Amino acid sequence: MKNVATGTLRKMQARLDNPVTYAMSLGESQVELNPYLGKPIRLLYSGTINCVHCGRKTAKSFNQGYCYPCFQQLAQCDSCIIHPEKCHFDQGTCREPAWGERYCMQDHIVYLANSSGLKVGITRATQVPTRWIDQGATQALAIMRVRTRLQSGSIEIMFKQHVADKTNWREMLKGDATELDMEAEARRLLQKCGAAIKELEEHFGFFAISILNGIDTVNIKYPVINYPEKISSLNFDKTPEVGGTLLGIKGQYLLFDTGVINMRSFSGYEIQFSY
Repeated sequence: MKNVATGTLRKMQARLDNPVTYAMSLGESQVELNPYLGKPIRLLYSGTINCVHCGRKTAKSFNQGYCYPCFQQLAQCDSCIIHPEKCHFDQGTCREPAWGERYCMQDHIVYLANSSGLKVGITRATQVPTRWIDQGATQALAIMRVRTRLQSGSIEIMFKQHVADKTNWREMLKGDATELDMEAEARRLLQKCGAAIKELEEHFGFFAISILNGIDTVNIKYPVINYPEKISSLNFDKTPEVGGTLLGIKGQYLLFDTGVINMRSFSGYEIQFSY
């Protein structure tokens, strides 16, 4: 096979086209993936892992690509990233206040997405629609805009009493989710939570939370020839050589005729791409 690029893997880059356009980041190289659909490719893990933050070699990857010292020290690896309602920036205990200013004290979007079914989620305003694509959503609708990550997390906690907040990745990879009336779902959810939203407005300030009106649902199509009948997960730690005929790309997954692999899970791994 012909070597195309070798380098440290980062999450796949995606652009909202029809269908989504993907590129694999390997060090300084960007490998456009859509042209390889229907073709055999090989991904070979060298056994080397480099921290995606500091670049040092590490025997084990933590939190999708970090060495242990970075995992322990960086704000982007704190538990409040997974649980935004626990953001403690305003308490003066953020691991990296400057990082918190750039990423947490910025406008966030609360959204509904349809990937393996309806779910609620949050993301920085600058990450729309990337976040939706990374989750494999076929429909997404922004419903609220807030000023901080903490506020978005508080709203997500409120909404997830009525709707899921997780994607079932196996279901997501079996095919496109059944189409929903996203605007109707948003109205239903906002109505159910009307009293709780008013309480949050009183707590955070009326101008901190905005309900978005007149926003259209974003429909997302992925470059998939065939979805797998059976979901078999591939893993570089168990099988350093992964590949086969590329049948599709969805979320951060590559779909082969031999199985599927979440590329983001192996950020920091040194990979050789061949075809």
